[in-house]
Amino acid sequence: MTKEKKATAERLYYVLGALFIAALITCNLIANKFISVDLGFKVFTISAGVLPYPLTFLITDILSELYGQKRTTQVVLSGLVASIFVLFVLWLGAQFPAISSSPVSDETYDNVFQNAWRVIAASMFAYLAAQLIDVRLFHFWKKITGGKMLWVRNNFSTLASQLVDTTLVVFVLFVGTLPFGTMADYIWDGWLFKATAAAFDTVLIYAFMWWARRYFKLGLGEEIEL
Repeated sequence: MTKEKKATAERLYYVLGALFIAALITCNLIANKFISVDLGFKVFTISAGVLPYPLTFLITDILSELYGQKRTTQVVLSGLVASIFVLFVLWLGAQFPAISSSPVSDETYDNVFQNAWRVIAASMFAYLAAQLIDVRLFHFWKKITGGKMLWVRNNFSTLASQLVDTTLVVFVLFVGTLPFGTMADYIWDGWLFKATAAAFDTVLIYAFMWWARRYFKLGLGEEIEL
């Protein structure tokens, strides 16, 4: 690989990592709002935080395919550190009273973020488990298929890890406060929405890897070493 392409590979790694962390943080900040999304074949009742979440799994699959398990795990752990930092900043913001001319009052701030610690704590617990499962399953399927059939590892790793993530988040947030049937509905809708997104993002990962393999001159299953 030429020096120029090596530099491009490094920049791409950092950009994908930054998008991953941005999507993860956004998921946590808007997770308290529940919405209905009509996709024609079904109306999903989901947390708004679910909307950007499939992007995190698409990015980890791209990172896994391009840079390998070790580099992808580093991004996943960086996202955990970023989430902890955001949790601290939200707590810090609540420790100081709003001034009289502040456009955001203490009440408004608390209404939006008072449950954020629980949401982020639940998300961090589920996120770490699900993302590490996703990365390991991705490479498991990559080894089994000899680097072929990208759609198998992209979908099978994501479907399993998304189920783990959705189940853990709903249980941590609502166990003891909502009936089991309601929690089961949230889990089903959240997972099915993510599974639908995973099916669509198969096209995106194939298109991206088609470009990446040709640009970086990579063989089937070959990874970039940074």
